[in-house]
Amino acid sequence: MTIGIIVAMSSELACVKDLLDDCREEQNENAIFYIGNRGQHTLILTQSGIGKVCSAIRTQSMIHCYRPDCILNTGVAGGIDASTRVYDIIAGKEIVYHDVWCGEGNEPGQIQGLPPRFYSDPDLLKKAISLTTSDRIYSGLICSGDRFITNREEQNKIKAVFPEGLAVDMESASIAQVCYMNQIPFLSFRIISDTPAAENHSAQYKRFWKDFPQKSFEIIKKLIDTL
Repeated sequence: MTIGIIVAMSSELACVKDLLDDCREEQNENAIFYIGNRGQHTLILTQSGIGKVCSAIRTQSMIHCYRPDCILNTGVAGGIDASTRVYDIIAGKEIVYHDVWCGEGNEPGQIQGLPPRFYSDPDLLKKAISLTTSDRIYSGLICSGDRFITNREEQNKIKAVFPEGLAVDMESASIAQVCYMNQIPFLSFRIISDTPAAENHSAQYKRFWKDFPQKSFEIIKKLIDTL
């Protein structure tokens, strides 16, 4: 199986790159891809950059150049529900844009002509939430938008529209949309690095990257080994 893996930031890339055996670097369509193996799988890893446009462009390039059998989007996310804690792992059963409104006749988050929400592949999702890990792993709604959520007020605005939302990020929905349009199985698999409503939120986010990044990303290895 050829598995595409997309991360947004260099800090995430450094953690995930260790997955690849016999890693080599290729440049295609003005983008860098890291090609390697894990077991019987071929892995295609790339760093998209932050936000919806960057991640959508890189996803389409990956599909055009390598036609993976599935695409995994991993990285960190902010927890926006009282039930979420730092180091939890959220498998995005549903993914929605929290910053899209196309007017009357469309649901909040819906691009007109497309589904109101995107869904991770059910087989990938089932394998993800069945993994054995010391950290909590569960599925739910991930909300994406071009904004880094940093305080309770911003969080509450999103929760008012999407009360079941568990996490926020800046790429899952755009990657899911491109995969949907190309009929590529997709899974968003996010690690909670911070909770925007917390006191001293910025310090919480920095502490995550200081203390536990590599440990937190070990779970993606377990997922790939089950595919």
